[in-house]
Amino acid sequence: MFSSKKPDPFFAALLKISQNVQESMHFANDCKIDSPASLKEISIKMKSFETAGDKLIHELIVELNKAFLTPIEREDILALAIRLDDVLDGMENTIAHFEMYSFTEVNEQMRQFLKYITLSTDEAVKAMESLNRKDLVGMRQHAILIKDYERECDEIFRSSIKQLFLSEKDPIRLIIFKDIYEQFEEIADFCQNVANTIETIIMRNA
Repeated sequence: MFSSKKPDPFFAALLKISQNVQESMHFANDCKIDSPASLKEISIKMKSFETAGDKLIHELIVELNKAFLTPIEREDILALAIRLDDVLDGMENTIAHFEMYSFTEVNEQMRQFLKYITLSTDEAVKAMESLNRKDLVGMRQHAILIKDYERECDEIFRSSIKQLFLSEKDPIRLIIFKDIYEQFEEIADFCQNVANTIETIIMRNA
């Protein structure tokens, strides 16, 4: 099955999904939040990425339902697609929280979270490119890097929360910062779920 040189439509669909997630994270990483008006524009753009991702997932499900044979278990294909989309959903939700709070203070800790999450999506795309080449073993190095980045986010989260409770005296600001940090930590966990799913697929098929 994997010896065929013909591109597989399901692997191609997973690559498209991962590229949409990657593009959305690079957009979030590069954008400047300096006013409630800019937040609104960013939120609208993130929603458009999420809508595009939902459409790609729907198209994949339709094709899976029609297919008699799939290159790997259809449940694994769908699980990987959903795990990738979770990352995008998480970031869209985080930006929505920024807008809900009219929160424009992006500090160094948040920038670090975004950096490692964006790097994780870069590795997810590389993993899907390996999958399209039917190089399942080649996906592993990218899954490992995603897990490394998630551990970096764990450290950022712990130090951020510690510093927050030591320095912030305003209870409202404390609640907002804590919520935003937790949102970023959850996105990093979603990235780790992508890596875990990749490793499961390797284990079952390589």
